[in-house]
Amino acid sequence: MMLRYALRTVRDRKGGFLGALLALMCAAALVTACGTLLETGLRGRIATERYAAAPVVVSADQNVHRTTVKHKGNGKTKIKHKAKPVAERAWLPATIADRLRALKGVRAVVPELTFLAEPLSARPASSEGGSGSGDTSSRPTREGDGDTPSYGHSWESAPLTPFALVAGRAPASSGDVVIDRGLAERTGLTTGDRITVQSTQAPRTYRVSGIAAPRGPGELRQQTSLFFSGAEAERLAARPGQVSALGVLPAAGTDTGRLKQRVEQALNGTGAQVSTGDERGPVEFLDAAAARVKLVSMGGAMGGTSLLVAVLVVVGTFALSIQQRHRELALLRTIAATSRQIRRLLGREALLVGAAAGVLGALAGLPLAAWLHSRFIDMGVVPATLERTAGILPACAALAVTLLGAWAAARISGRRIARLRPAEAMAESAVERRRPARGRIAAGLVLLIGGGVLVAVLGILHTEAASTPVTFLAVVVLATAVSLLGPLLVRAAAFLLAGVNRAAGHVGILATANIRGNSTRMASVVTPLTLLIGMTCTVLFAQPTLGDAALAQAREGTRATWVLGAQGPGVPSEAAEAVRRTPGVTAATEVVRTTVRVGLAKYQAQGVTTAGLARTWDPGVTRGSIAAFGADSRSAAISELAADQLGLRPGSELKLHLGDGTPATLTVAAVYRRGLGFGDLTLPHDLLARHMDNPLAATVLVAGDASRSELTAALRRFPGVAVVAPETADRLQADRRQENAEVNLLAMGLVLAFTAIAVVNTLAMSVSERLKEFALLRLAGATRRQVLRMLRIETLSVLAVATVLGTGIALAVLTAFSIGMTGGAAPTVVPLVYATVVGAAAVLTLIATALPGRLTLKTRPVEAVTSR
Repeated sequence: MMLRYALRTVRDRKGGFLGALLALMCAAALVTACGTLLETGLRGRIATERYAAAPVVVSADQNVHRTTVKHKGNGKTKIKHKAKPVAERAWLPATIADRLRALKGVRAVVPELTFLAEPLSARPASSEGGSGSGDTSSRPTREGDGDTPSYGHSWESAPLTPFALVAGRAPASSGDVVIDRGLAERTGLTTGDRITVQSTQAPRTYRVSGIAAPRGPGELRQQTSLFFSGAEAERLAARPGQVSALGVLPAAGTDTGRLKQRVEQALNGTGAQVSTGDERGPVEFLDAAAARVKLVSMGGAMGGTSLLVAVLVVVGTFALSIQQRHRELALLRTIAATSRQIRRLLGREALLVGAAAGVLGALAGLPLAAWLHSRFIDMGVVPATLERTAGILPACAALAVTLLGAWAAARISGRRIARLRPAEAMAESAVERRRPARGRIAAGLVLLIGGGVLVAVLGILHTEAASTPVTFLAVVVLATAVSLLGPLLVRAAAFLLAGVNRAAGHVGILATANIRGNSTRMASVVTPLTLLIGMTCTVLFAQPTLGDAALAQAREGTRATWVLGAQGPGVPSEAAEAVRRTPGVTAATEVVRTTVRVGLAKYQAQGVTTAGLARTWDPGVTRGSIAAFGADSRSAAISELAADQLGLRPGSELKLHLGDGTPATLTVAAVYRRGLGFGDLTLPHDLLARHMDNPLAATVLVAGDASRSELTAALRRFPGVAVVAPETADRLQADRRQENAEVNLLAMGLVLAFTAIAVVNTLAMSVSERLKEFALLRLAGATRRQVLRMLRIETLSVLAVATVLGTGIALAVLTAFSIGMTGGAAPTVVPLVYATVVGAAAVLTLIATALPGRLTLKTRPVEAVTSR
């Protein structure tokens, strides 16, 4: 019975339920998209390429482990084991191969060396010696490669794919290289041509001795491979006695599963990892494995924020919808409908709308997830090697969340009307009650206090990972407080705006009366607008606040006259040596950057050469000295934040794991205050670089009075290395930070888009319900133009209230964020961007009000008054 009545109600009041349907559908699409990203991070397939012909791959452990033992009072012991991935590739001792070659079922064990090898330029063979009529200029190859990473290997590891020569011969000397067919086709290289390769050391020109391609269909899609002779590969890898992986090739008829068990038994106690099937992909593509963690974090954060915003928006939409049906529900109460029946009716209506919205939203969320995944790939956040998972679980979860959310929103919104006595219900349907329910006010005050607590907590958080989720949570909690306290805030605003609106004449007075008399309806419009402005400002200004503080510290601490940068993978040490030999140069500091683990915590670290360091770098030492740091190759300088977190001071012992997981123990020599600009840890260059996949310097700081032209002349042998002023280097760093900000903006942009849709939706619903009100005004003598003007004044008043509240929320949150992250209460707010946000909100609001208003006024007043 109740279900049939709910179906008839939904069918007869399609317009009234359309707003709720749209809000729920957007929420389901967001949940599906975020869930798909989360599932991709958890179960996304990373297909192997280089190890396609090696069923079993042995690699080093890519994690740092910590085991804690906790003794409980009842005599029991609780053991916890945690692991965190390291940033660089961990290497294996080459002697491990000897353990495997004698195993039953092993045909061969192939050692693998993987190292940086990026082609810089190519030269046809005809240009050698200056003879020949062809083009004698070098041609760049990096443009042809795009963003595909390029790696070097020993030709001995070609069977792992397997690669086979399609032209020429294998590399026989240290000056030979075999390139893959994809690179040859992109650049036009052939055997006998010359190619300059930037590897882990100075760039060197090699002769293309052969071209190779994988046996079978297809090419390498996610990488470029260059093969060197065994001796040259070992020199370039610079890891004597180590290999990046071992490929185990089984004898004919050997079962892969049993072979894996034998290999694991043989390697027991070594810490080596054995992989088969799709497990080989993460061994080959470390960036894809790391991206999984990032996607899980990003999908969870987006999904959580989306869910909180969706709950707020959907509850508000249902509240407005039920408010519009107040008279209808009151009539049901007067004809003996019980409170339980009203609740059941509203619940079933919500389930019907939620089911339709959930299905439509889930279907829309799948292409949205695909678009998000492709955008993250284009931005470099996620590598193309991590394949998107398109499972049914996120869609089912979205449908379930939508159904539960719709039912809960309807029950919460209809709780009061269901509890009222029939006479009270009829009275409230005619005139809005003067004061919100006490429970609503109490809940609003609790949330307001909770938001204040979150803002206070934000001021003591000093890491971006900890502060970012609290930042957005604080905005949502404070916006929810505004939603609950909205009627009181709107009435207070109406009192303050009465004088301004009075200047518009009788229409302005009428608008003020409408705002004061219909504060609950107006509050339902203020809430999404407040959330939109507050969330947008927070998203847009949080990263610039952090970036500007870091840039200011970097500028203050850089004493260099010039900075060397590279268009390629980095600046080789030989280039820095050439600069040091240039007359007028007093110091050249090479800087490499990576992350290290102290315990399981991850810290940004830079490695610097210490000769003449004080001439190029001033981190603002507060304890210890730079001289002490430079005097000891096993020392470290740390930021004040790291010192506080780790409880360290000059002379303390710092135990950490380097980029590839190698443990190291250093002595703290200095503590500095400019941690945002230079990272939390500063270590000796050679110590850090030896354990990085790319040991080339990110920048080289040059001090002295040598001119740019003199430095450029000294760097002629190093293609791609440029001399720039420190200010230019700062701008390049700022551009890279802006790229990170764009990623965050894209991640939160969907939530903002959902909020903007909710604003339009709520405004349209609010205006459309006023059909009879506008008709009565027209019958009383008001012109159509006057009604529209009154509506415009109301809209601008509501916009002003939402702008003040949204700006206040954003300013409070951003100030606390700035205090915690930078130490100063000075968030970066760009006036033009802020004006654009408010202007966009104003345009959106005016359009969303004017269009429904004009459509409503098209109905003849007499027909509108007599309509149901």
